[in-house]
Formats: sequence, C-alpha cells, structure tokens
Amino acid sequence: MAIKLKATKRDNLQKSSTKEIRQRGDVPGVVYGKEKDPVTLSVNSIELLKTVRDHGRNAIISLDVEGGDTLDVMLHEHQIDPLKDELIHADFYAVNMQQEVDVEVSINVEGEPEGVREGGVLQQPLYAVALRAKPGDIPESITVDVSELQIGDSLMVSDLKEGRNYELLEDENTTIVSVTPPEEVPTEPEEETDEQPDILKDPDEDEDEDNENS
Repeated sequence: MAIKLKATKRDNLQKSSTKEIRQRGDVPGVVYGKEKDPVTLSVNSIELLKTVRDHGRNAIISLDVEGGDTLDVMLHEHQIDPLKDELIHADFYAVNMQQEVDVEVSINVEGEPEGVREGGVLQQPLYAVALRAKPGDIPESITVDVSELQIGDSLMVSDLKEGRNYELLEDENTTIVSVTPPEEVPTEPEEETDEQPDILKDPDEDEDEDNENS
C-alpha cells in the first residue's frame, strides 16, 4: 500500500525560490521516469524522512500533487547537508505498479543460534539482497531465523523461503549468515633465557685432575 504525501509543483527554479522552500520546512525534488518528462516539486522534509525511516527506502509513495495529479514514486536518492544535518534535495523515480523493478532489500537476522550458545561466532557477510518485483510486492525487509544453526552451519540465498512474490537476483550459493568455530587462543611460547645450563662433569675426571696435581 502506498504512503500518501502532499506535494507542490515547483515552477520557479531560481536559488531564491529554493531557499524559501527549505526555510518553510519543505525539500525541493524531481520526479523522473521512463517515457515521462521530469516534474519539479517540493514535499515536507520531516514527513519524507519519517516515511523512509518507518517504511524503508523501497516504500511506494503516492505524491498527491497540488492541482489534482497523483504520482506513484520511489525515493531514488536524497542529499543531506553534512553541516546542518538537513535534507536539501530528493530525487524520485516514477513507477508503474504493474511493471517489475530491481531493488536492494535489507536482511534482518532473528534469533540466537544454538552454535553461538556453545561458543561459536555468528558471521553475516550479506546485509542486503538484490531482487526483482512489482512495486507493490517489494518487502520492507527479509527476515532469516538463525536459532537452529549449529557450529559449522550456514544459511545461503538458496535457503530463503519459496512462495515469495519476487525474484532473487543474487547467486544462490552466496552465504547470508554462518556460525564459525570459536577462535583458539594461541599458547604463549616459553621464554628463552640467556643462561647456559650447568654441565655435569664425570667424577673420574675430577679424580684424574687431583692425581696430576699431586
């Protein structure tokens, strides 16, 4: 289901107009799309950030543009002022709800592996997975349950559940998570000393020396 946001068309592209937009708490943006001319507009920056925080980067946003137009879009890119930590620009991509798009979706790990309770270490080399789906079928995230993994076990892309409404684009042999054995602490070598060991003499040698001296 698309999240609705109000938008205002932006015909004046001068810097002074852009500054006014930001001063009133909005962010200037552009909507791009196949077979569609770019549309310049502005939206409330706080509402946009809240939408991304609550529903993820792949959320479908229905822009209710002043004047009666409605645009189904996805946030493509956004720029943040590093000094003020404020949203200063947003690029949207117009989507057709009946056409598939390629996106990346984050992976969430759920549970504590049995192998970790036995001393193993959980490794997660893959934090997001590429997939293809219609905009309305894009999951906010993909959750994998790792609670039954033992030491030496792993979950691959091929282990993700079937029956989904999307096509995975990752290599099915890619590891998502694994439980590795605990690292062995190397034993410290014994310290070497410069002292020479005592040499045991043959008692007969001492007797021979006494005889020579007498």
